[in-house]
Amino acid sequence: MEIIRAKAEHITYAKTISACIDESAKSRGTGIARRTPAYIHTKMQNGNAVIALDNGIFAGFCYIEVWGHGKYVAHSGLIVAPEYRGQGLAKKIKKEVFNLSLQKYPEAKVFGITTGMAVMKINYQLGYKPVHFSELTDDPEFWKGCQTCKNYDVLTRTERKMCLCTGMLYDPKDDSPAKKINSKVFSRLKKIKESLLFKKKNA
Repeated sequence: MEIIRAKAEHITYAKTISACIDESAKSRGTGIARRTPAYIHTKMQNGNAVIALDNGIFAGFCYIEVWGHGKYVAHSGLIVAPEYRGQGLAKKIKKEVFNLSLQKYPEAKVFGITTGMAVMKINYQLGYKPVHFSELTDDPEFWKGCQTCKNYDVLTRTERKMCLCTGMLYDPKDDSPAKKINSKVFSRLKKIKESLLFKKKNA
């Protein structure tokens, strides 16, 4: 298995990656923003993506986005092909794209929003901490990316203060150790959010 920085030569995998992200969103019933093949092309050409290949077969992918004039970076589109799931590949890809971020943007804060417990755990291990959305980038282009998510109406109704996703942030200047993640706490938080936000929607 190769986990490498994607280049222009890897754009042939873009359609497969885009379709894989879409299928994952449908099967899990979670809010994952769509990413077009053209958008994925750009990330590969800019050297801001990591791809996992198994003897030339697509296995996984993730890319970097830069926001707020380089003050923030985010990792998006983390996906593992169905036949390679459950093998710890997502963690390896995430670690590789995290290291790439630190190398290319050493002063930037690294953040993400996710509903996935597995991603939350990986982020915690890398040093991310849960934060309010107000601590994330205010770049409107980032939040526009949420428009294709099925929960976008929740984000707009709360004036971008809250959603079903959890915001997480890694600050390279923060040396304090992260606490051990408590999966039960995060699960309860997610259920409370769902109950509260969907109740408001249907009121």
